[in-house]
Amino acid sequence: MSRNDRDIVILIAEDDDDDYLLTEKAFQEADFAGSLCRVKDGEELMAFLLHKDNSAGLPADGKVLLLLLDLNMPRKDGREALKEIKSHPELRKIPVVVLTTSMAESDIVMSYELGANSLIRKPDSFEQFVDCIKLLRKYWFEVVELPYQRNNRSVS
Repeated sequence: MSRNDRDIVILIAEDDDDDYLLTEKAFQEADFAGSLCRVKDGEELMAFLLHKDNSAGLPADGKVLLLLLDLNMPRKDGREALKEIKSHPELRKIPVVVLTTSMAESDIVMSYELGANSLIRKPDSFEQFVDCIKLLRKYWFEVVELPYQRNNRSVS
């Protein structure tokens, strides 16, 4: 565990309860000690990021340091939300990792064209998923430098 894990807040935009529970379990298996918050669709995601809603349960002193985004969600899908996030002056600095089961080349191309920082296909096995989460955590929170502001839900 990196010494700063407790300060890390990851927002997960995922409508499928089973996929979210699997992701949550993978983070636990990867010894992640930070906070995971969840929204279930693009409308909730944008309301949360724009400080209109905290139903995802952001800790009082938390700041979103990474967004894991599913592409296929109801009301406003991940593609629409990604486009909105990356065109918003206060939200565009949030690193967005698309986490998807999609095998479509068009989803990969479109995700990067819309500003995704990374795209990860969910692995077939849980063990591979845990390994993936360990690498994701190491890269985003131990290797790269992320901009953030204390006591703010979004990166600014």
